[in-house]
Amino acid sequence: MKRQHWALAGFGLILLISLYFFGQTIPPKKELAQQPENEKETGGLSFRQVLAASKQRLSAQQLAHVQQLENSVVRGDVKAQQIKTYYQLASFWRDTAKSFLPAAFYAGEAAKLESLEKNLTFAAHLFLDNLRDQNDPQLKIWMAGRAKELFEKSLELNPNNDSAKVGLGSCYVFGNLGPNPMQGILIIKEVADRDPHNMYAQMMLGIGGVMTGQFDKAIDRFKKVVDHQPDNLEAILNLAEAYEQKGDKTSAIQWYEKCKVFVRNPDLIKELEARIVALK
Repeated sequence: MKRQHWALAGFGLILLISLYFFGQTIPPKKELAQQPENEKETGGLSFRQVLAASKQRLSAQQLAHVQQLENSVVRGDVKAQQIKTYYQLASFWRDTAKSFLPAAFYAGEAAKLESLEKNLTFAAHLFLDNLRDQNDPQLKIWMAGRAKELFEKSLELNPNNDSAKVGLGSCYVFGNLGPNPMQGILIIKEVADRDPHNMYAQMMLGIGGVMTGQFDKAIDRFKKVVDHQPDNLEAILNLAEAYEQKGDKTSAIQWYEKCKVFVRNPDLIKELEARIVALK
């Protein structure tokens, strides 16, 4: 999710996902007939657990509709039917149930069956772009694992896809995959060193620098992005936050003021003004 949604949508997303998965919801003993069989548990969670928690918010009619879709692949061209059904499930969870996690998962399952680079990368970003606003540690790892798998499959089709490489590295950085976040940083840095004008790589390295307390390096990265994209609100906000965490209040206020120039959301403006006041 874009950081310009930080005040309104960011906090709303955290609350919403908390409702999707609150605590360790135990899945039903009877497993659904058409659940993906090749799913691997990540961070102690499985999709069946996430799905069971999401289903608790459905009405009886909605639940019956979902179960009908889940059991619809029975004969004929199974792969084509699965792709169609997964997209139908993704659409239901996204548009009707307003539940992000199962919607993203089923979009990813359809993309894996289609084996199209564009669709795999899109589905991976559904998880990655929402990962930074997720507070639950286990769910964060699960989401990162799903994104990582999709990015890896995209790179199998096109090893030269730098966007997918940066996305893959970001999964390690933001998703706590593995014991060392530098594993992800090195993947992203390889892209940035080869192509300094890759602003996506520069942005992710900047965020990684903040996470590891390397604020001067993070600031340099964010400045490169702002120099090339002066209206990039995400980069400006990250730059302000990096200065704030470094302890440079004057520079932080300067960049928070720049954020306000591009913001139209009244709630976000109030959050920015409150932060500026707190720094004075």
